[in-house]
Amino acid sequence: MSGGVCKRIVVAGGGTAGWMAAAAIARSMGPAASVTLVESDAIGTVGVGESTIPPLVTYNRLLGINEADFMRATNATFKLGILFDGWKNGRDRYFHSFGSTGNDHWAAGFQHYWLNGRTRGHDAPYDDYCLELVAALEGKFAHLPDNALNYAYQLDSTAYARFLRSMAEGDGTQRIEGRIAEVALDPERGDIAALVLDDGRRIEGDLFLDCTGFRALLIEGALHAGFEDWTHWLPCDSAIAVQTANAGPPVPYTRAMAHDAGWQWRIPLQHRTGNGLVWCSRYLSRDAALDRLMGNLEGTVLTEPNHLKFTTGARRRQWHRNCIAIGLSGGFMEPLESTSIHLIQRAILRLIRMLPLGAVNPSDVAEFNDQQLQDMEQIRDFLILHYKATERRDSPFWRQCAAMDVPDTLAQKMALFAETGRVFRRNEELFAENSWVQVMLGQGIVPRSWHPIAARLSDDELARLLGGIRERVTRTVAGLPGHAAYVARYCGATAAAATGKAA
Repeated sequence: MSGGVCKRIVVAGGGTAGWMAAAAIARSMGPAASVTLVESDAIGTVGVGESTIPPLVTYNRLLGINEADFMRATNATFKLGILFDGWKNGRDRYFHSFGSTGNDHWAAGFQHYWLNGRTRGHDAPYDDYCLELVAALEGKFAHLPDNALNYAYQLDSTAYARFLRSMAEGDGTQRIEGRIAEVALDPERGDIAALVLDDGRRIEGDLFLDCTGFRALLIEGALHAGFEDWTHWLPCDSAIAVQTANAGPPVPYTRAMAHDAGWQWRIPLQHRTGNGLVWCSRYLSRDAALDRLMGNLEGTVLTEPNHLKFTTGARRRQWHRNCIAIGLSGGFMEPLESTSIHLIQRAILRLIRMLPLGAVNPSDVAEFNDQQLQDMEQIRDFLILHYKATERRDSPFWRQCAAMDVPDTLAQKMALFAETGRVFRRNEELFAENSWVQVMLGQGIVPRSWHPIAARLSDDELARLLGGIRERVTRTVAGLPGHAAYVARYCGATAAAATGKAA
């Protein structure tokens, strides 16, 4: 490697991961580092990561992306959370929203006041105290002052990659069309020296980003970084994705509908709806899964079904030697809580913060790997919660999930909440306290006690607190426009979306 910063950064693979990486590095590092991206038009991308979480809003802002332009280019809609159908007992539904619920005290979250209030005759559901949740279910949205409404996007990830490619190339990224035939290693150091394409071209670099998806050609195929399999906790291993025409105006939330061997997603964009079935092949055949999905669609089918096989887990070393895995090459968490694009984003921003001056520093590598694995383990635990905390015993799949042992980190969180109503987050954990509370309550875990500070309020004080929060939520939502109409005005939704009534 030449002196100074890693001057030659080679991105292997395009898609969402590759172009997110190239765009961010080219824009932030400028001429200090050259970025070359190698991809082949002959190799498809997964391209089904259509639902996102709020940190992507910040990521786009960091890159100086105009939100309306981005949403128009990706046919995006706004997302306020996820509606879960049938996860607790097969007949229920609950909503995991972004943002907060009620007003927290520094000593205790709002759930403690709500729990105490239930013993004093206040029977309004926890949902009524969350602005994002009520707005979502009423099909309302608008940008509010001081970012008072927390949101993410539902988008066409393939179009997002195209949008970022244009930006990255404008910032100097060189794209090379070609299929990688060989990953050439330095015979002395064991680092990656170059990518050799099938026509013999040799692409040399100082740092290589593996964005080759499930194939993991560099990090695993060449460097054998190892993989930690989490299938025993997250048993779904198959998915089918298909796109349909919108059957109505797009709503500002994603749906996750449980079935007897997994679940189904529904993600409304401006111009179409993304659908998919996730399942465990041990309990459902591929043909039966396809029949189930096609029998539970709304709107005309627009595409051929896209079949995917996956293993949930994490690469043991996501930075190994001079190679960093970004996206699916670093591991995969099923799309239940829309974290795939977020993990790409986290890896990219973490790499930029740790970009070496000169040779790769082992201390940076170790820290990067520790942080990446911790991110994935915390998300893993949150996903397992949806399967473990269930009353469903109506199929072998759900009986397996209910009976399985879970990681100690999750078992401790569940036990603490069930006994005390408390949730503690560690080390910049992604999911906030309110996320854990909403999902645990939704899945049927109701705390047996609450923080004593909640009992200090008199009956009148508690009534004013709870009533005032509900009144503010109701008043604010009443003043919001319909989501579809707002999207149409803000970023050019289709005419059909603009004229439809809010769901």
